[in-house]
Amino acid sequence: MAIQLLVAKVLRDELSLRGIRSLSAEGSEAIAARIFARITELELELAARDFNILKSGDDRPT
Repeated sequence: MAIQLLVAKVLRDELSLRGIRSLSAEGSEAIAARIFARITELELELAARDFNILKSGDDRPT
C-alpha cells in the first residue's frame, strides 16, 4: 500500500511538472491502484501462458 501512495505522489509531481494541476490526491491514488491492479492481471496472464507452454511441452511424444 505504501508503494501505491508513493507512485500516486510521483504521478502528481510528474503531471504538475507538465502543467496539469487538476488531479487530486484521491484521483492519483485511484490511478495508482488501477495501475497496480493491471500489473497484477498481466503477471497472472503471463504466468498462465508460461504454465500452458510448459504443460503442452510435457505432452510431446518421446
